[in-house]
Amino acid sequence: MRRRLSVVAGFGIVWVLLIAGRLYDLQVLRYEHYAGKAERQQQRVVTLDPPRGTIYDAQGRELAVSIQVDSVYAVPPEIADPAATAAALARAVPDLDRGKLARQLAGDREFIWVARKLDPPVAGKVRALKLKGLYFVPESKRYYPMKELAAQVLGYVGTDNHGLAGLEQVYDQEITGKPGKRTVLRDARQGTVAAPGLSFSEPEPGHDLYLTLDATVQHIVERELARAIEERHARRGSAIFLDPATGGVLAMASYPSFDPNDFAGYSPESWRNRAVTDVYEPGSTFKLVTAAAALEAGVVREDERIDCGMGVITLYKDIRVHDHKPFGMLTFAEVIAHSSNVGVIRMAQRIRDDRFYATLRGFGFGRQTGIDLPGESGGILHNVEKWGLLEKDYIAFGQGVSVTPLQLVSATAAVANGGVLLKPHVVAAVSRGEVRLPKYPAPPVVGRPISPATARDLTRYLEGVVTGGTGKPAAIPGYQVAGKTGTAQIPVRGGYHGYLPSFVGFAPADRPALVGLVAIAEPQGNEYYGAQVAAPAFGSIVRQVLLYRGVHPQRERPSVWMGQTVLAGLPAKALAAPVRPAVEADALADGDDRDPVASPAPAAEGGGFHAPF
Repeated sequence: MRRRLSVVAGFGIVWVLLIAGRLYDLQVLRYEHYAGKAERQQQRVVTLDPPRGTIYDAQGRELAVSIQVDSVYAVPPEIADPAATAAALARAVPDLDRGKLARQLAGDREFIWVARKLDPPVAGKVRALKLKGLYFVPESKRYYPMKELAAQVLGYVGTDNHGLAGLEQVYDQEITGKPGKRTVLRDARQGTVAAPGLSFSEPEPGHDLYLTLDATVQHIVERELARAIEERHARRGSAIFLDPATGGVLAMASYPSFDPNDFAGYSPESWRNRAVTDVYEPGSTFKLVTAAAALEAGVVREDERIDCGMGVITLYKDIRVHDHKPFGMLTFAEVIAHSSNVGVIRMAQRIRDDRFYATLRGFGFGRQTGIDLPGESGGILHNVEKWGLLEKDYIAFGQGVSVTPLQLVSATAAVANGGVLLKPHVVAAVSRGEVRLPKYPAPPVVGRPISPATARDLTRYLEGVVTGGTGKPAAIPGYQVAGKTGTAQIPVRGGYHGYLPSFVGFAPADRPALVGLVAIAEPQGNEYYGAQVAAPAFGSIVRQVLLYRGVHPQRERPSVWMGQTVLAGLPAKALAAPVRPAVEADALADGDDRDPVASPAPAAEGGGFHAPF
């Protein structure tokens, strides 16, 4: 018996020693290892995205804000059935890859993101599942309350809280702010809670942006652009309107557009800000630049008549350029009003190549404007030293040079404001705490391509385009409008395909408050000229915007152009005309309301550029 007791006692002592040894191992020798493991299982350091700065329009309306939403993460060791958990989550969260998630949940990682920045209804569905091993943490998400409005200008933000396009990308450093960090404890309800004494650093919000863009003007421009495109079954288009006194962008629209709240659901083509990225041969709208160069060089006189002959000019051997009809002798004003290819070529031929090129560069062609938006193209303007025999002639009527809508409207703004080229911009000010710092305390002057006298004279001639030339459909009762039509052809490999009608101008002509351009690509049907497609849309936009901005019709100021008395930019009989006059085909029989379109098709009497009507 005594021996048995000794054996039992011995086993007991050994057992106690083993337990004591194990406890010593766990609590002393391996304490730090297991304590750290327990802490990692109970605690998690979460990076807190800072709220991005708010983007406001010129009137203080919110265009982009940050809201708090839930993100979901998983702790795989706590999930007993990864496949079932993944299946349940895939039913609750749209576009979740069930197979990939199941493999991640079955892995040996201690932390994986399941879904970031969920919309509240989706987050509610996930909470209702009450799945073990899932936890929620609040994050900041970008929200665009006006949805598609100015989408290409604003851009969008990725799940990492950084801007991927538009202003969100260009000003990402200012808007983003500084992330914070928080150590959280997981609770029994799959949530996270902050615990006193654990590390915490508050995220610092980003700076706010205040834009020159006005949401009301933007809405008008987008609506009228879409209407014109849809009426003509066109493929795409763009419109941009500036304040000619400051260079600030009031509206910039591209069609088709997208909702930046769900940018991934749209074609990348709709993300393009065509006003700054797309280049095209401007066609006859560029004649206003040629006219400016001729006036500035002093090679034309207002009282002289330019021989446009039978509407054709031979440039070299059998290379000819045509007008849409014979004009005979035209004054300088009439060359611009009737958009004579022959007339502007004869004007350009009087200007030295280097001087013509210097004026084009002075207007900003061939280089980026420097606007605070990504993806800007500089257009194409070959160096004068590389010009061929006919390059200047082609450039004179808008071929052989490529521009962006922004470049052309910026150049037109220089005419409107008296000859000063300004840097276009979208951001007016950036906040620094309580202080709002202007981006440009004074208008950002780039240069002076033309004198005030040249700008003044050219403005009168551009008024004539609207009162008695190709731009009559852009006329607005009670306002003086100056502008130029254009009907360019879209270049493709080996030739041209489709048309791009446009209109660029400003109003009121005597005290410009608004300068803009409307360009519409590939309208369908027989009406594809700038006068028929773009000019009416321009007129409708300008009338609404001027009234909104408090610029009321002026019916008391007569002016004279080509011997015809007009009242505030219109013949008196036209004051009762509709805002968007229809341009009927039979009304264009004389050709005055159409804009010549140069094309590479051979002329009847030889190869070369032909201007079919």
